Amino acid sequence: AEDKGDHYLVNGQKTWTSGGQWADKCFCLVRTSRADKHKGISFLLIDMHAPGVEVKPIKMISGMSPFCETFFTDVEVPKENLVGEEGQGWTIGKKLLQHERTNLSGGGALAALNSQPLGKVAERYIGLDENGKLADAELRVKIADFEMRWNAFLLTARRAMEESKAQGGVSEISSILKKAGTKLGQERAELMIAIQGYRGLGWEGEGFEQKELDGTRAWLFGKATTIYGGSTEIQNNIIAKRILGMLDHQ
Repeated sequence: AEDKGDHYLVNGQKTWTSGGQWADKCFCLVRTSRADKHKGISFLLIDMHAPGVEVKPIKMISGMSPFCETFFTDVEVPKENLVGEEGQGWTIGKKLLQHERTNLSGGGALAALNSQPLGKVAERYIGLDENGKLADAELRVKIADFEMRWNAFLLTARRAMEESKAQGGVSEISSILKKAGTKLGQERAELMIAIQGYRGLGWEGEGFEQKELDGTRAWLFGKATTIYGGSTEIQNNIIAKRILGMLDHQ
């Protein structure tokens, strides 16, 4: 972003702009100085309808296009759209990511997936034995194991939320929640497919219920959750450095 007096002139490209095709505004971390790796980054709000902004939706394996590739070519951004001060963008962005990761860890699609108890779904597709237990013993154990870990995670997330309220903001624990919650979400989707068998692999057309088709696409979409908002590998680095206090290997 070049300083042009009363405005910045922005050039660049961003991949994975969530909801970019519907948004009126977006924020960008832009480089306003090359003097320092982090302090040279600023936080700008940009009008998505401004001349020079081009948005291209990206189709995922689930068939949906919630992400976009966004191009900025000589986009004029008024100085009043600067959030904070020049050079504070990295600090603002990190705090924003902590909120995002806390939300992604157990909200949204993961909460919707959990609206159907796995035991009830398995009872419908697999049936019960003469003792009133799920007929597939191995799957029964997997469901019980998942439910215990999922409920333990919910309790941990609740504790973290209360701690955040007391501290007046989120912390690096958001990386733990994001890493654990998204992995659990993927496990649950895999279990749902295993429970439903071939009925959990429908894509479109007759022969499948709508919620079965939705489940297939949710399973595929869920592969993105350990990538967006900071990949699992990035969360591992943050946990090692910021929470466990481990130094970089020399």
